[in-house]
Amino acid sequence: MMQEASPLKALVLYESFFGNTRIIAESIAKGLERKAEVVSKNIKSCTPEELRSVHLLVIGCATRGFRPSPETHEFLTSLSREDVKHLAVASFDTRIDLHTIESAILRWIVDLGGYAAKPIAKKLEQKGARLIAEPMGFLVLDKEGPLKVGELERAQAWAEGLHMS
Repeated sequence: MMQEASPLKALVLYESFFGNTRIIAESIAKGLERKAEVVSKNIKSCTPEELRSVHLLVIGCATRGFRPSPETHEFLTSLSREDVKHLAVASFDTRIDLHTIESAILRWIVDLGGYAAKPIAKKLEQKGARLIAEPMGFLVLDKEGPLKVGELERAQAWAEGLHMS
């Protein structure tokens, strides 16, 4: 008798301050549902041990001071090579649209400083995980939101395009 392959499992971790990143994470989870069993949860309630039973890990947070939030950074730092070496990974952030910043100097500073998704991806790769997509940013209209029109659909489409194999 042939043994049925176990379903792919995905975990979408997020940290959200004003709810925008959580909403994007839920849209990403929805985009992954066709190809995997998906759990979406706040990064604060996840332990590294939980990663051992998943195939794909997607992590995102709001950009804070040009980088991941302290809790997201702390979680990434706590991971060992053993925790992530088997994982396909992707990262995302929520950010203010550069084109909506009126001050050219502030726009230049934000552009130079960067966003959270890239350092998240870099840290996961340094630990031995396999990055399967370029880090992605989703736009909010102001510091506290709301999300720019179309971002939920864009997040879902991005997730649908992630290939775990």
